[in-house]
This record gives sequence, structure tokens and C-alpha cells, in this order.
Amino acid sequence: MCLAIPVQVTELLPDDMAKVSLDGVTKVVSTALVEDLQVGDYVVLHVGYALSKIDPEEAARTLELFASAGEAA
Repeated sequence: MCLAIPVQVTELLPDDMAKVSLDGVTKVVSTALVEDLQVGDYVVLHVGYALSKIDPEEAARTLELFASAGEAA
């Protein structure tokens, strides 16, 4: 099973790279697969690659589901 999570772009870097953040954790990822990316956008992240943009409301709903699943465990 694969897991992709929504993260927010905090900084655009050279060479199709960006810094993203999730709950205070920052990571540098490839954005080569996503066009017209801007700081503040949410992307779906899988093994270091941003796969696509995601609506901020959808990102929030998905992150809430992950958080509630963690509480149930």
C-alpha cells in the first residue's frame, strides 16, 4: 500500500525543488511533476515527490482524517 500526504509549500528552490511543511516538520522535495507552484500551495507528497496540487480545504479534511485515525489507534 502506498501513502501520499498533503503538505504545504513554504519555499520554492532552484531545479524543481521546494521546501514543504507538515506539523512543523520541513522537508525538501522534488516538484518536477507539478506546474505553476507557488508558496502556500498544498501538494500531495509521496516518497519525496510532489505529485499534484490539492485544494486547501481538501488538504485540511485529509489531515484531520489522519489525525483522528492516529487518536483511535
